[in-house]
Amino acid sequence: MERTIKIALVGAGMFGGDVHLRAYADLQRFGIAGQLARLGLDKYSRDLAAVKFEVAAVATRSEKSARRSAAAFKKWTGHSPKQYFGATPWLDILRDFPDLDVLAVATPDNLHTPVILAALKTGVHVITEKPMCLNIAEADQIIELARAKDRVVAVDMHKRYDPDHLRIRDDIQKRIGEPLYGTAYLEEPLEVSTSTFKWVEQSDPFSYVGPHWVDLIWHYYRSKPVSLTAVGQKKRLVRDGINAYDAVQVRVDFANGMSINFHNNWITPPDFEGPVNQGHEIVGADGKVESDQQYRGFRWWNAGGGSRTSNNHFTRDVKRPDGTQACVGYGVDSLTAGLVAICRMKFLGATRDAVAETYPTAEDARIVVAIVHAARLVRDLNFKYLQAGKGAPVTARFGKDGITVVDPLGQGSQKQLQKIYQQPL
Repeated sequence: MERTIKIALVGAGMFGGDVHLRAYADLQRFGIAGQLARLGLDKYSRDLAAVKFEVAAVATRSEKSARRSAAAFKKWTGHSPKQYFGATPWLDILRDFPDLDVLAVATPDNLHTPVILAALKTGVHVITEKPMCLNIAEADQIIELARAKDRVVAVDMHKRYDPDHLRIRDDIQKRIGEPLYGTAYLEEPLEVSTSTFKWVEQSDPFSYVGPHWVDLIWHYYRSKPVSLTAVGQKKRLVRDGINAYDAVQVRVDFANGMSINFHNNWITPPDFEGPVNQGHEIVGADGKVESDQQYRGFRWWNAGGGSRTSNNHFTRDVKRPDGTQACVGYGVDSLTAGLVAICRMKFLGATRDAVAETYPTAEDARIVVAIVHAARLVRDLNFKYLQAGKGAPVTARFGKDGITVVDPLGQGSQKQLQKIYQQPL
């Protein structure tokens, strides 16, 4: 009997239209078995080798981008998915494809929740871009509904799958002893905040890319946050009439005693030699690990092109004998992990609990969302106080009583202790 996973993609911008769409194109042409050894899941290669994948639909806000994405997919596969566009195109997809298996969500950050909930309500699995959502109460909604519907919500936390990070997780972190402190940074190019995304005023660089590093630290140590503080700066983007943060710095203290600083911006000048600047380091009681993801030793320069670097681990093209190119790398691995879990549930009889350890789950994402949510509130209060010359005294604490913002300068209706969430992490 033919076994098929039917996928629809909502959002085909910088990441959806490139990584998601290309990954699903390869799956539609050649299946999933060839990807599984990269994830250590090759024991399922024979069982899943015959599974077919079909991208049934692609949805974007504009008709132009929907047509462009469908045309690209047809060029890669010979198949043109049905096109949807508008303010809520996912509702039309879910109506038109009652047999849909997976809704892939690559919309702007603030639009993840309605798409995810709509998919789950109709019994469809979800693969979503990070952050899963921006509000901890919304995260709980998603988790509760996914459990009730017995569906996977896989979050694209691809930093977990970087081969250097796998080495840190499985080997180096044990050598350096108990973690003391660390720094993680990801600095995006200026074009992201000034032209690529139109929604930057509804977000910030930490909410946008910080979740990758927060998840990685959680993935390494499985230690929950106990407190944080955050500050942000607005200087560069306001020159272009954009009321958004240039950069945000967040310090998170964890239950195991470590303190990690997360630094993010989206104003790196276009002259910078790499696509992004990124890396992290952790100091332990018996050593230290450094991982520079931007410069891994691969550099070139040429007349008129300046000096350049490239991350050949994230995604790379591998030429096939027929001249087409496979897209492989840790940027694809995270999507594959979620799809393997879904395939195992649909075709191999695995339970949702049984597959939970093999992909970044909504429950994992809840920790990330809690930190992003609290950091956003603390950052805004500290920004206001810094502008008034009062320093940055606001913090947040996490505990069995939920999340509390501690504002020592709050007066009147603005209480010193603001309870933003009353469930334990």
